[in-house]
Amino acid sequence: MKIGEISRATGIPVETIRYYEKIGLVPEPDRQASGYRQYRQSHLDRLLFIRRCRNLDMAQDEIRELIRLADQPDADCSEVDALLARHLNHVRERLRELASLEDTLERLQKACSEGRTVSECGILGGLTSEADEEPPASNHNHIPGTHHHTPGTR
Repeated sequence: MKIGEISRATGIPVETIRYYEKIGLVPEPDRQASGYRQYRQSHLDRLLFIRRCRNLDMAQDEIRELIRLADQPDADCSEVDALLARHLNHVRERLRELASLEDTLERLQKACSEGRTVSECGILGGLTSEADEEPPASNHNHIPGTHHHTPGTR
């Protein structure tokens, strides 16, 4: 398969496939005499695996680790289980953060009453006054520096 064909088969943009090759998540395919990449079934399978992991919001390092573990089919699966447990804890923390965000947005929305001008807007006032009270933005991840989406992956 050429890159456009594998892109259509997986739903992953061409640029993202090239990026995955560059960072080593997908092995570089052989090249035809014309210079075109020639993808095999193993590339398709790997890209579908990566897409499923990304759909579960797994970070590149987590995916890399799962690929490493998958290449050891006779090994104990406790490392896979531990990785998934860490990821699940991260998801649960994000859910708590999102619930808090929802509460904040609901409070702000209730601050708005009909018939007022923008200068009297309770939402804008709340956003202005809460800026002083707000704790620093949480910048933690279960794997630092991850969960920055690759262009074209979402």
